[in-house]
Amino acid sequence: MRPLVEDLHAHRERIKLGGSEEKIARQHAAEKLTARERLGLLIDEGTWVELGIHGQPHFSQAAMAGRDAPADGVVTGYGKVAGRLVAVAAYDFTVMAGSMGMTGELKVARVRELALTKRIPLIWLLDSAGARVQEAVGSLFAGTGQLFRDEVIMSGVVPQIAAVMGPCAAGTAYIPGLADFVLMVKGRGSMALAGPHLVRAAVGEDVTAEELGGSRVHTRKSGVADVEVADDPECIDVIKQYLSYFPQNCDEPAPVTAASDPIERADEELLDVLPASTRQSYDIHEVIRRIVDDGAWLELKDHWGRSIVTCLARFGGRPAGIVASQPKHLGGILDNDAADKAARFINLCNAYGLPLVYLVDVPGFMVGTKVEEAGIIRHGAKMLQATANATVPKVTVILRKAYGAGYYVMCGRAFEPDLIVAWPTAEISVMGAEGAVEIVFRKQVEEAEDPEAKRAELIDTYRQIIDVYIAARNDMIDDVIDPRETRAQICRALELSAGKRLERPARRNPVTPV
Repeated sequence: MRPLVEDLHAHRERIKLGGSEEKIARQHAAEKLTARERLGLLIDEGTWVELGIHGQPHFSQAAMAGRDAPADGVVTGYGKVAGRLVAVAAYDFTVMAGSMGMTGELKVARVRELALTKRIPLIWLLDSAGARVQEAVGSLFAGTGQLFRDEVIMSGVVPQIAAVMGPCAAGTAYIPGLADFVLMVKGRGSMALAGPHLVRAAVGEDVTAEELGGSRVHTRKSGVADVEVADDPECIDVIKQYLSYFPQNCDEPAPVTAASDPIERADEELLDVLPASTRQSYDIHEVIRRIVDDGAWLELKDHWGRSIVTCLARFGGRPAGIVASQPKHLGGILDNDAADKAARFINLCNAYGLPLVYLVDVPGFMVGTKVEEAGIIRHGAKMLQATANATVPKVTVILRKAYGAGYYVMCGRAFEPDLIVAWPTAEISVMGAEGAVEIVFRKQVEEAEDPEAKRAELIDTYRQIIDVYIAARNDMIDDVIDPRETRAQICRALELSAGKRLERPARRNPVTPV
């Protein structure tokens, strides 16, 4: 027995070298860690259990006969992150460029099965050239695709995280496309449905992988990725941060931590955040920083749909998702990308039971021929549907403007907030005073001896009828609060609604606006 066991351990060590020491050196020269080095940073020491380490190209693949591919190019198994079990698939670029072979896919299918049946998060560490062409070409391709079906079935059941740490081409690009949370390593991670060579052959376009689907493209233009990171260690660190806000699965409560930041903390600087004029902008991060635990949060899609901020934070130790207007960009007006970004984030939080906190300063939706042609109605409808569908605790704080449909999508009174409060600066109306005067009183302005003076007078009059205290007197909001009370109000509301139960009519699924 002893010689056999010694041979087993020697065999394992050879497999752990991946493609070869030379290919590991190339990986390091490209400023990338290997699959196993990444796992070493991610998984708690001594908890990793590897499955399928002896994998090689499948015996049925004649084109791969005699080829050595340690672990068939993907490291799979489970372990703990901060004491919590997770399943992991880490593609090894040192072995046939991390391409997806039949055996490798059987290994990953096993990990997906474990994640779903044991109800634990699934993490993908992606560094792959895509499907292994030697095995995929031909009509047997008709039997593939289970990977993506499984991802869809798992969606909203267990958290799915996709870290794009190298190339992610063709089929593998749909892995992050279907994941809950997507990170990309700047300058090294890329994803596209076709690589540069195929793009050149298909449409004659000559582009690099970075130009085609690098982190800048997907964090700033397409919105597919959530976070751009500088290197592999930062990527692993952000994965850990993200996981800390989420439960193991949709049936467990979100993890509440001990909070050292007092719930009653009142930040005096909140009185000076808003500018004197409603026409002036400010940075909503200055509000978020002053009301969340320890001034800490994790922002998603911060470079895309920038007129709204979506981030994860804690209030009194309770994790929550924040949906906040961002007046610094476009005055906080909602465009197509901002609506899509918010809708997806609201659906994400609702899927895993994270409460939602809306910070409202929204002049409404963008208007004009350009956005109408791009479908602003259906994009806005996605956000309407997401907010209405959400059954988690919801808290709405109106800071300044809450106009038109912008008020609705930011969880106005009709959308069942568990608490809806406003700062004294709030204005709730179908539109702002300037817009109302332009539409309703235009004739009076035009006929006045002094049109500008008349316009100013009418604007001042209109502001009096959209005063926040009118809504408060008619019980359309719960309270008008001192801005310094914002943190305490949110914390108490989340504590109150922790056991919230809200039933919806039975159905297969809502019909989502496309």
